[in-house]
Amino acid sequence: LKTLLALLLLIPSLSFGSKEEPPYYGTAWEFPDIISSDDFSTFQELIYKGEDEREMYDRRKGGRWVTNKAFLFDALFENQVIEIQVNNEFKNSNQASTEASKYAEIIGRLPNFLLTNVQTVWIHKGDNDYGGGNNNLLIHTGRTQEYLEHEVLEEILIHEAAHTSLDWNFNGSINRSEWEEAQKKDKNFISIYAKDYPDREDVAETILPWIAVKYRKDSISQEDIDIILTTIPNRLKLFDEQNFDIYPIRKNSK
Repeated sequence: LKTLLALLLLIPSLSFGSKEEPPYYGTAWEFPDIISSDDFSTFQELIYKGEDEREMYDRRKGGRWVTNKAFLFDALFENQVIEIQVNNEFKNSNQASTEASKYAEIIGRLPNFLLTNVQTVWIHKGDNDYGGGNNNLLIHTGRTQEYLEHEVLEEILIHEAAHTSLDWNFNGSINRSEWEEAQKKDKNFISIYAKDYPDREDVAETILPWIAVKYRKDSISQEDIDIILTTIPNRLKLFDEQNFDIYPIRKNSK
């Protein structure tokens, strides 16, 4: 478990050459409000299960694994149950429940295919980046306000959920060769972040632009649509072929 998270979050990869500079720095920040607080959520109910020890990753103090007697909740969504583990620094079950409910509602706005491998959510205080991988979503509540101010909270979670539910497919043994072939054909990356870490970040950086041009064109400019379609057509086509369960986004698309 620890090795997988370290590989996902900490180890950079080498980029293959590209003559063209990527059009964006990081896609979650470039495409705000693709999903908004007005969108439907599949979250239905939160059930408190008491306190018990859980091993959780905490980005504070440089990143570390901690064993925490966390407040535990089962978050019931339309198609699955996710255990939300809230750090006991939130003092009592009522405070923990408020945090768990808030983030469960937000997570429920993500398309089903990005939650496929999400089994748990870690919630800590601290002004640190969110994270994904290891069948988990990592949330530091001190960073949330910044994401809200830039209208990118759901978009950040899309990126992190892609690490959790897509990376093992597209960067794993089954589809890795197809993804690498699409990278070569496109001859560029959608973002500098993806180019700098092509094995680690390219899938997560690409999924939001794909959602934008396929389901939420009304949320981005025609210029951005054209840039996305011409920069990464082969990656977009590969995503098209997966027949992803995009619900509940489809329900709200114009």
